[in-house]
Amino acid sequence: MTDLNAEYAALANETDIDWACLRGAHVLVTGATGLIGSLCARTLLERNRSHDAGIIVEALVRDTDKARAVFDGYGERDGLRLVQGSLDDVDGMDVPADYIIHAACPTASRFFMSHPVETFAAIVDGTRSMLELARRSRSRSFVYVSSMEVYGMGNAEPGVDHPLREENVGYIDPCQVRSCYSEGKRAAENLCVSYASEYGVPVKTVRLAQTFGPGIPRDDVRLFAALARNAVAGQDFVMKTTGESTRMYAYTADAVSAILTVLLGGEDGVSYNVANPSTYSSIRDMADMVYERFGTGDARVVVDVDPDAPYPPQHHLPLDVSRLEALGWRPRVGLEEMYRRLIGYLR
Repeated sequence: MTDLNAEYAALANETDIDWACLRGAHVLVTGATGLIGSLCARTLLERNRSHDAGIIVEALVRDTDKARAVFDGYGERDGLRLVQGSLDDVDGMDVPADYIIHAACPTASRFFMSHPVETFAAIVDGTRSMLELARRSRSRSFVYVSSMEVYGMGNAEPGVDHPLREENVGYIDPCQVRSCYSEGKRAAENLCVSYASEYGVPVKTVRLAQTFGPGIPRDDVRLFAALARNAVAGQDFVMKTTGESTRMYAYTADAVSAILTVLLGGEDGVSYNVANPSTYSSIRDMADMVYERFGTGDARVVVDVDPDAPYPPQHHLPLDVSRLEALGWRPRVGLEEMYRRLIGYLR
């Protein structure tokens, strides 16, 4: 069993993060009931519990009942304030925002395919609204949570000999419907650097590799979640692609640590890759590892290619994290341990 409170209480005592900057500050977190937003907020609340830091976490949520469930055990005494609303409401909001972590975004491939207009609009219009709020509030720092999908197909061949630096964005086909997510992220990143240049908004971007770990919704339908559930249940895992795409991954707590590191020490107008280089793997090799280490019974990985499956085209995304490491950040949890902790949580 994985104890989220204990894990993020430990992160809240991480000495590499410049916590003094946040003492008494208002930190606005969007997507606060989502995986990344909720864990960022949880870390700040745990910092209050252990150090009486006086951080006010302004958690932007659409559904307060869901938010109370996500933050069960936390309350105003811990510095939590639930701000009901959506990104559509931000232009009319007057919320204190010394620091902003903008993590709100659709994340499901099936949603991208069925609602591409809403996906693109949520990413781009929502980010513009948040940047305007930061401008009005004269925020001290703003982190936009972007994605490795801005790199498109990445390298032509698999391997880690040529890791992708932040300026090495690759090809994305704008005429593919699923590109609404990738192109939306690229457009939002351009808004960030534009607001930094024209208006002096202190915004930075983190490009997360696929991130998972304890804290995901137990009914999460994304590949890593289904893979973990099926393996321990002794059920076959049916892959709808060949699994030849290669990428890196990031553990949830490592990603939160990276976001806070960039929020407090990153350079304005700059993007930072977030990944653990030791996790580089093909999707098929990762699936085989999970079944070998954690599978039960005679369950196995089965490939049944569906050309209409709502997944990105084949890609190879080894990310260069040297820019982030120059700020003092280091990843700590590798791929097998990520699954071990995730499975412990799901159980």
